[in-house]
Amino acid sequence: MLRWAEHVYIATELRRLGVRWVSLAPRYIGRFEKGVDYIGDVNAFEAEMGVHAAIARTLGPYKLSLHSGSDKFSVYEPTARQTRGLVHLKTAGTSYLEALRTIAVLEPDLLRSIYVFAREHYEVDRASYHVSALWERAPAPNALTDADLPGLLEQFDAREILHVTFGSVLTAPSADGQTLFYDRFMEVLRTHPEAYAADLVVHFLRHLRPFVIWGDG
Repeated sequence: MLRWAEHVYIATELRRLGVRWVSLAPRYIGRFEKGVDYIGDVNAFEAEMGVHAAIARTLGPYKLSLHSGSDKFSVYEPTARQTRGLVHLKTAGTSYLEALRTIAVLEPDLLRSIYVFAREHYEVDRASYHVSALWERAPAPNALTDADLPGLLEQFDAREILHVTFGSVLTAPSADGQTLFYDRFMEVLRTHPEAYAADLVVHFLRHLRPFVIWGDG
């Protein structure tokens, strides 16, 4: 993690060099893995964030950024409180997971096929990420009914496996040279935009509310 003295040094040097910046993304205590909640001591995180926020106000002001910030629900309120709302939340890849949630309801056979493929490719694809999901802890595909499939997006290991294999899923070729999943994936979303939009609204409101509530207070 970025120690406070290092934060002071970086910000001071940027000012000395005449650099104008709007946000800084320290590496905080705990783990920020892809697509799952914060892993670590929330109280310790808030204490550390408080010092970083004081530095940012004194030497800036500038925003503190939560990179890999998607789904870190347990630290949003502490972050908003300590930064007084001067924060940048980076979220991107979990829109893909919400697409999978939509597909799980509307085209369960497609989601099941994607999940089988993701499990098979996880050990290779995880090399690009700091993740701790284990293949053997994720539910076995043949043990899941169609009604169980949306629950994969709530199970820690399955969620990370689905998240980090998105590139392989969307680019995998079929035997005839077409795409294995991409065309069907996009067709579901194009055919049912209202269902996908509804899932996205719920998802992003969960991200935004802690910051809006702080601002209104």
